[in-house]
Amino acid sequence: MDHFKLYNGVEIPAIGYGTYRSMLERDENVIIDAIKAGYRHIDTAARYKTEPGIGKVIKACGINRSDFFITTKIWTDDLGYDSTLKAIETSLENLQMDYLDLYLIHWPINYGDHEAGWVDDVWKEPVVQTWKAMERAYEEGILKAIGTSNFLPHHLEVLFAKGNIKPMVDQLEYHPGYTQQYAVDFCKSNDILVEAWSPLGRSRVLNDSFILALAKKYNVSAAQVCLRFAYQNGIVTLPKASSIERMLQNKDIFNFEINREDMHRLSTLSPLGWSGEHPDFKRVQI
Repeated sequence: MDHFKLYNGVEIPAIGYGTYRSMLERDENVIIDAIKAGYRHIDTAARYKTEPGIGKVIKACGINRSDFFITTKIWTDDLGYDSTLKAIETSLENLQMDYLDLYLIHWPINYGDHEAGWVDDVWKEPVVQTWKAMERAYEEGILKAIGTSNFLPHHLEVLFAKGNIKPMVDQLEYHPGYTQQYAVDFCKSNDILVEAWSPLGRSRVLNDSFILALAKKYNVSAAQVCLRFAYQNGIVTLPKASSIERMLQNKDIFNFEINREDMHRLSTLSPLGWSGEHPDFKRVQI
């Protein structure tokens, strides 16, 4: 199975191509290569500044828009009802599209408003108003699915209480050594599909001796071990790669299976590869 299904019936490819910083060196050519490698699920965000390039490539590639699954995200500066509707419109214009497959709130808190690490409840109302605007766009068919990114259970419960539609997706940092299991279990118990950003631990986990040993055991790369681990746990992955060879390798995870014992060991690794970013405690620099 190379797709998962959201609770509203929308199918989402199990592996997407992550575009955070991916176009800094090669511009649109990296997106061209990703499409050549077979990626049809592409993850971007207003903050990444990659929407125009992605839209240009998809428009020119000769593949039907309906064959792609495109995700983008609203940045914290635009939280609020009217500003969210405008942000959606801007993303659609940048991407040269008339609908989005998935739209996410990038982070729950605008750290520009907070100098201290711990924040108060001032974030809640802008997030609720953003969610209401997203619900409207969803009901109008402009957004095929809506969700969140970097929302932990206490953030999600605000939307449960104030919104009419539950998030369909929550995007979290997830990889061996940093699985955020409490948040993942909470999402699964509420029919929210988890997507993994930084599924390779921003390469920090790829030189871990145990993961390298598993790569040798299964005759795959360390990256494939990480991606297969997430897939077997029912999680969508969004790996990045700059070469078409690595792109192809990252998609090739469906012809082997990590056994039960090794999955247990991967799930209980010592803390490893955390980015240092946390929605409550760290000022986000992206």
